Amino acid sequence: MPTGPGRSTTLAAVLTALVLAVPWQSSAQEVVADDVGTQYQTLRVLQVADGLEQPWAVAFLPDGRKVVTERPGRMSVLDGDNRTELEGLPEIHVQGQGGLLDVVPHPAYEENGWIYFTYSKGDSDATVPALARARIDRSRLVDVEDVFESNSYTSPGRHYGSRILFLPDGTLLMSIGDRGAEPERAQDTRDHSGTLVRLNDDGSVPDDNPFVGDDAYAPEIYTYGHRNIQGIVRHPETGEIWATEHGPRGGDELNLIVAGENYGWPTVSHGRDYGTQDQWGEGRTHPEMRAPVFEFLPTLAPSGLAVVPEAGYQETWAGNLLAGGLRSERIVRLVIEDQEVVHAEELLRADLGRIRDVRIGPDGAIYLATGEDSGGLYRVEIQDD
Repeated sequence: MPTGPGRSTTLAAVLTALVLAVPWQSSAQEVVADDVGTQYQTLRVLQVADGLEQPWAVAFLPDGRKVVTERPGRMSVLDGDNRTELEGLPEIHVQGQGGLLDVVPHPAYEENGWIYFTYSKGDSDATVPALARARIDRSRLVDVEDVFESNSYTSPGRHYGSRILFLPDGTLLMSIGDRGAEPERAQDTRDHSGTLVRLNDDGSVPDDNPFVGDDAYAPEIYTYGHRNIQGIVRHPETGEIWATEHGPRGGDELNLIVAGENYGWPTVSHGRDYGTQDQWGEGRTHPEMRAPVFEFLPTLAPSGLAVVPEAGYQETWAGNLLAGGLRSERIVRLVIEDQEVVHAEELLRADLGRIRDVRIGPDGAIYLATGEDSGGLYRVEIQDD
């Protein structure tokens, strides 16, 4: 049945849905890892779905269905044993790190039916990270519209950022990478590259953004001086916004996001130059730029970030951050006290592959998407027996 308000169903739509609803998983989820030891509990990992090509994000709808994006340009709905691939996506330019990226439902999804997603828009000469929204009508996306795109087209393929985070006031944050070729753009306050932008849900600029009214800044900018944020989450207890960010060679960061701040890239970094191994930029810190809270050592190549809920079966981890790692193929659990990381533990080292997304499901479980050519969706649970 349609999920957007006022959606109508035609016979053609029904037939299309029946054709595209294909077997996706067995009803009994496959156990892929047992007796995974951690400092406080033993874990079991179950595969929820396989056969995904470079999955980038998973979102949970209120009715129990899951929406999964695959970077080569596919969006699917998982409903029990069935997968429905959705038609109606905008034209997506897939190259390098670009393609179909994040997806999240609107906080008022049950009233308005909107899902939001990011993608690389353009052609082989130039692309931008774009934010779109749509409604799901059986096997199609309808009412598709771009609500925002970055203000500077760039040669395609690198550093799109593109994570989405809705805030309690109904606005959203979207990360935009520095686009790789000209990292100094992250210090250009008229350029969206290398920033977090804050938008109303229709793509307009909130009146209380930190630089509204200052002609030296693009009004959408919330923070700047970022290289490539691919993990962002709001802590439900403290209200703090945390983000994980790729460094160059080393220098992967955990940052506490504060409106109006400059996070330093590429003037300062904890990383090294790829070619020379020299210290990147002018040094590791700058008195007028905000330093990271934590540097991931060894390097993590971070993507995906979640907060373990206060209530649930992982009580010993309540309030901890879980940061996914791509090249490192692991999760890092971070214990934070007074905005300082006081303990870190590596989990699932090389057990599943490249971790692209980390989410907490409505059941309180940890869900992971692996960014492989033959990737999957996994559920992590406590092993009681």
